[in-house]
Amino acid sequence: MTDFATVNFFKHTAVQADPYPYFDWVREQGPVWQEPSYGVFMVTGHAEAKEIYRDPATFPEHGAASGTYSSCNAVSGPFVTFSQAIEGDDITDWIVKYRHELPFSDQIPSFDPPYHTAQRHLLMRLITPGRLRANEEFMWRYADSLLDAFVGSAKCELIEQYAEPFTLTVIADLEGVPESDHDSFREHLSTVSNALAHRPLEFLYERFSSYIEDRRREPRGDVLSGLATATFPDGSTPDVKDAALIAANLFVGGQETTVRLLGFALRMLGERQDLQKLVRDDRELVPNFIEETLRLESPLRSQFRMARVKTTLAGVVIPAGGTVMLLPGACNRDPRTFENPGEFDIHRTNARQHIAFGHGIHTCAGAPLARTEGRVTLERFLERTGNIAIDESAHGPADARSYDYLPTFFLRGLQNLHLALR
Repeated sequence: MTDFATVNFFKHTAVQADPYPYFDWVREQGPVWQEPSYGVFMVTGHAEAKEIYRDPATFPEHGAASGTYSSCNAVSGPFVTFSQAIEGDDITDWIVKYRHELPFSDQIPSFDPPYHTAQRHLLMRLITPGRLRANEEFMWRYADSLLDAFVGSAKCELIEQYAEPFTLTVIADLEGVPESDHDSFREHLSTVSNALAHRPLEFLYERFSSYIEDRRREPRGDVLSGLATATFPDGSTPDVKDAALIAANLFVGGQETTVRLLGFALRMLGERQDLQKLVRDDRELVPNFIEETLRLESPLRSQFRMARVKTTLAGVVIPAGGTVMLLPGACNRDPRTFENPGEFDIHRTNARQHIAFGHGIHTCAGAPLARTEGRVTLERFLERTGNIAIDESAHGPADARSYDYLPTFFLRGLQNLHLALR
């Protein structure tokens, strides 16, 4: 039996494969608990997590400092620290001076307002309601083209044959990547089949920088031209690098997590024939099916924040410079918010209160896109099959299932999902 009091959450493979008993134990210690390996303050409380998400900081170079938490370590967490030791109960000046030393400090999830506000303004130029509607039309066609390749063969491996190419190509279409380049994007960015996939941002920076430079020379009235000619709220024109970063951020953030959403949604259909019958008989249930999947199996396993000042959360003192770890997968199973949180309830009335997409100003900008991709995928699979089941030759019988999960504390997802189709 695992000793949860001393286990290293970040390295323990059994906990990574099934984190929920660990999350339950941590929650019993309180909605905020300091784990022993790195001194990280883990947040498993839904209300406490929302309080943090709603509390972004503003820093002196942009005006008076306010707020308690900074997103500067959103990705790096406790594993990389500033070159200078932190002192005192207010480290605002340290964050301003040294935040560039932290990994991914040039990415929008790590920004604080108002710089974050300006960058997100650019991001929203890529996902306007009109663009999302046009993108959905593409989704229906592309989903069919992928299903054509395997729906008649009685089997498929969902991640490689559908989820990865679908999400990659959908986000490419949304961002206006020319169709002639779609194959190149799939070739360079697939995490299933390509050894270069651990360097996706480098490829994306190069491509989007090239697109933006081209559209600034010769605007074409397309999506990329809209991004290339967009301005910050104050009317200034972003550097090519800024615009390319925004496009790359949306591409990476909107693709990987949606692959995991699709994997869990199709697994739930395959495992629960009773649920599958319900959604086959009533497609109006599909949207809430997606929300409950996101709640029960949140693809984003963790996000970090740094306490800018000494503070107290749920009775726990967090020092300035302390690392706070938000755990959406745990918070979305908080019994104070969700009744019978470990059960999949397709009729759950508050399923959409989950924080699988974050909350507040850092809510995932691609959330509407992910929801649509999930809806289109489920409806197409249901329309074009008579039954979806788990392939027992790959995952074992119902009483002895075996699944391979991503070996990381950052994302929760299946590495593969073999389905039997009729």
